[in-house]
Amino acid sequence: QLENAIRHFIDHHNQNPKPFVWTKSADQILDSVARFCKRTLDSGH
Repeated sequence: QLENAIRHFIDHHNQNPKPFVWTKSADQILDSVARFCKRTLDSGH
């Protein structure tokens, strides 16, 4: 049932599919996540 729902969604909402292309390296992404975590944890909220 779930697989059918996913296929239905793809068939109706993905008429012109394109492959996903990473624009940053894994190291750049991990550095960005680390900076976000540090800002969030140090925010005092």
